[in-house]
Amino acid sequence: MDIIRIIIAILLPPLGVFLQVGFAGAFWLNILLTLLGYFPGIIHAVYIIASRK
Repeated sequence: MDIIRIIIAILLPPLGVFLQVGFAGAFWLNILLTLLGYFPGIIHAVYIIASRK
């Protein structure tokens, strides 16, 4: 399931984070990072998905 979340995170970073943590602070931070630059949003999303089990 993490592989699917990582693929979703690459295509649409906030959705990948939302699937992992819901409407927590990490989701809102990822929206901000994605708006500031797509690449930082991807890095943050993959980090959140990989670090939380």
